[in-house]
Amino acid sequence: MVLLDTLREGLADLDVRGLTRRRRVADTPCAAHMTVDGREIVGFASNDYLGLAAHPRLAEAIAEGARRYGSGSGGSHLLGGHSRAHAVLEDELAAFAGGFVDAPRALTFSTGYMSNLATVTALAGRGATLFSDALNHASLIDGARLSRADVQIYPHADTEALAAMLDASDASVKAIVTDTVFSMDGSIAPLARLAELAERHGAWLIVDDAHGFGVLGPQGRGAVAQAALRSPHLVYLCTFGKAVGVAGAAVIAHETVIEWLLQRARPYIFTTAASPADAHAVSASLALIAGDEGRARRQHLQALIEHTRETLRLTRWRPIDSPTAVQPLVIGGNEQTLALAARLEAEGLWVPAIRPPTVPVDTSRLRISLSAGHTFADLERLRAALVRMGELA
Repeated sequence: MVLLDTLREGLADLDVRGLTRRRRVADTPCAAHMTVDGREIVGFASNDYLGLAAHPRLAEAIAEGARRYGSGSGGSHLLGGHSRAHAVLEDELAAFAGGFVDAPRALTFSTGYMSNLATVTALAGRGATLFSDALNHASLIDGARLSRADVQIYPHADTEALAAMLDASDASVKAIVTDTVFSMDGSIAPLARLAELAERHGAWLIVDDAHGFGVLGPQGRGAVAQAALRSPHLVYLCTFGKAVGVAGAAVIAHETVIEWLLQRARPYIFTTAASPADAHAVSASLALIAGDEGRARRQHLQALIEHTRETLRLTRWRPIDSPTAVQPLVIGGNEQTLALAARLEAEGLWVPAIRPPTVPVDTSRLRISLSAGHTFADLERLRAALVRMGELA
């Protein structure tokens, strides 16, 4: 069949270029120490930054939520699927992370990808101009494409270039779109300057805090709280499948923005609501994150980050000096990166190789993701493996 042959040729081409992706099967819960494909490993692959994905309190919260609300929502939020668990969580989120805007309100989504598509497409359409950081996540890029707005891409974190683009724009609606923590290099967007530009030009500032929520800021309230920003132009997106340890996402903004999304955002209107049991568990996680245990986990994570930064500076490769739990080591070529990842795997260390199109060509890297579940002994094991492999002085 010609159609299948075309696909086979495409798959063969990916393989030749070292771009084939393969799934791994986890036999145990997500944790720093787990069994993958039947083999015990130390995992540096997940986004479980606070080590909460297997926390017994959250497992019990999901079970309690299922007992109380059932396993599924049964419909979209607007057609019977909006449970009390969702309503409670939205109120809690508005209080937890909504201090950047007056009259905050939250809207929950099934996934972070959907929340980004929904927000960008609902707030910017034909005639609008989106100003997008060059390293934004695929979901923001896809949202921009689907919006039918004019899209201008500014160099990563280059606020002077962005200012010039905004000065030259006569669009009736403008929106600056950015990640807060960029997931493949761990850099943090210059949020204060972006907020200043948004206010000067009457633009929305849409920020995706997927990798900052729960980790950064006072009580883990996120990157915007860490930057102490307050602006009616801010539209804040956060996800629950990373530091929060559950699943789902939310948008937090002024109540008028949220009402607009509820009425006009297609990815919200036309999909089944997430499980109410998950929403119930997210509520439990927020309480944990804001409390003493959450603070202790963030402090331990920060110590692990500093230790890892010091280690990676001694390698013969190019570490990106990240202050976050994302610690990348740029290798360059695909095959070389895959080979290094395979050697670490042979040492019982799962450090994923990240290749194009996730990152630019010739910047393939190992992405070391740290978790509060890791110990300094885990980091020593990684360091010792790099020494044995001749990759570390």
